[in-house]
Amino acid sequence: MLFNSFPFLIFFPVVTLVYYVLPYRWRWAWLLAASCFFYMWFKPIYILILLTTIIIDYSCALMIERYRGTPRKSKAWLVASIVSTLTVLFIFKYQGLFHETHIILPIGLSFHTFQSLSYVIEVYRGNQRPERHFGIYSLYVMFYPQLVTGPIERPQNLLRQLRIDQPFERDNLSRGIMLILYGLFAKMVVADNLAVYVDAIWADPQQYGSGAIALGLVFYSFQIYCDFFGYSTIALGCAKAMGYDLMDNFRAPYLSSSIGEYWRRWHISLSSWFRDYLYIPLGGSRVGVSRWMFNIMVVFLLSGLWHGANWTFVAWGGLHGLLLLAEGLPKKLCARKAQKTNHDPQCAMLSNQTSRTSPNSRFSILYIIKLPIVFLVVTALFAIFRAPSFEDLMTLFGSLVGNVGVGEMPTVDIRAVVFLLCFVVVDILLRNSRFDRWCIRQRPVVRWMVCFLLAFCTVAFASVETFPFIYFQF
Repeated sequence: MLFNSFPFLIFFPVVTLVYYVLPYRWRWAWLLAASCFFYMWFKPIYILILLTTIIIDYSCALMIERYRGTPRKSKAWLVASIVSTLTVLFIFKYQGLFHETHIILPIGLSFHTFQSLSYVIEVYRGNQRPERHFGIYSLYVMFYPQLVTGPIERPQNLLRQLRIDQPFERDNLSRGIMLILYGLFAKMVVADNLAVYVDAIWADPQQYGSGAIALGLVFYSFQIYCDFFGYSTIALGCAKAMGYDLMDNFRAPYLSSSIGEYWRRWHISLSSWFRDYLYIPLGGSRVGVSRWMFNIMVVFLLSGLWHGANWTFVAWGGLHGLLLLAEGLPKKLCARKAQKTNHDPQCAMLSNQTSRTSPNSRFSILYIIKLPIVFLVVTALFAIFRAPSFEDLMTLFGSLVGNVGVGEMPTVDIRAVVFLLCFVVVDILLRNSRFDRWCIRQRPVVRWMVCFLLAFCTVAFASVETFPFIYFQF
C-alpha cells in the first residue's frame, strides 16, 4: 500500500482508532495483522519470503542466547543467521548483477533484512535479550510505518516500545498528523512535480541544451531527497500517532559542508547501520592509514551495492568512499605524524579538528563557500545513481558538455519551483530540528493554519502523474 494513495487515507485512521480502542494485550496482534495487510497489498505471496527471514532470525537469536556460555556455538548461530538471511536477499536481488536471470524484487527486502540482522547481532553482543514472543518479534520486523523503506530500526529502540502500553495522548496524535501532512507535501507536491521535468531529461537528453540538463540534475537531487524524506516523515508520523518514536532519517543533508557531514545527515539509519555493524567491527578509524582506507572503501562499495543490482550503484558508492578518503586522509596522516614527532603544532591542530560542523558555522565564510561545492558534488554523483546504465550516463554527460547553447528547454512548472524554494527555506530553518517539534511550540491557531495549508497544497497542487517512492526499488 502506498502512503500517497486513497486506500491509505482509509487504512491509517482505521488502524490508529482501533489500536487505541483495543486493550493493551491485543494491540500487538492488531498491528501485526494491519502490517501484514499493508505489505500484502503489493503482492501477497511475498509475505512468505518475509516470514522466512523472520523465522530464521527469531530461531537463531534464541539459540545464541541458549549457547551464551559456549562462544563457538553462539557465534556459529550468528553466522548461520547472517548467511541465511543474506542468501535470501541475494537470491531475489543480486542474481541479475552476474547474469540475465531476473526475479521480481519483494518491496522493502533490503530494509527489513538489515533490521532483522541488527536484532540478531545485538542479541549476540549481549545488548538485547532475545524476544521470545514470536508475534511481537514479527511486529518488530513488519511494523507497517517503516516496513517498506525504513528507517531501519534497532531492537533497543522499537522492540522495547512495542512492549510498552501507549496510552492515548492528543499531543502524539497531533504531532503525527503534522508529520504525515508535511511528508505528503514533500512527496506529492515537491518531489512528484520535479519528477516530470527530470524524467523528460533522462528520457532523451540529446535533444536538450546543457542548461536544461544541468537544471534536471539539480532537480533530481531535490526529487530524490524530497521523495525519500517524504516517506520517512510519513513513517515517523504514522508511528508517532500511536505513541511510537522512530529514529530521524534525515537532518537537512544539503546543508552539509563536507561529504562526511552529508553522510551523517543523509539516510541516517542506513549509514549508522554500516558504521555500527561493519565499519567499527573492521577496526573503524582506530587502525593504520591503509587499513582505515580499506575499511572506508568496503563500507561504501557495499553501501552502493545495497541500493541495487547494478554496477552504477557500486560506482556511486565507491566514488563517495574516495571523496571521504580525500577529506580524511590529510588529517589521518597529520595525526600519525604528530604521534611520531610529538612537536608538529600544525598537524596536531589539524588532527584534533572534527569534520562536524559547529552550530555557528552556517554564518562563516568558509561554510558558505563549502556548502554549494558539496551540493554540486553530491548532485553530480546522483546522476550515476539515477542512470540505468553507464551508457545512459555517458549520453547524459555528453549532452551536458556538448549541447551548450543548443537544444530544447522542457517546460518548467513554476509552481514546482516555488514549492521547492519553500521546502528549502523550511529545511534551513529546521536544520537541526524537526517539523513537528517546531509546530508544537507554536500557538494553536498557527499550528492549524500550517496543517490546513499543507493539506490544501497537497490536494490542489499535487502532480497529475503518480510516481512510486524511489526507494521502493531497494
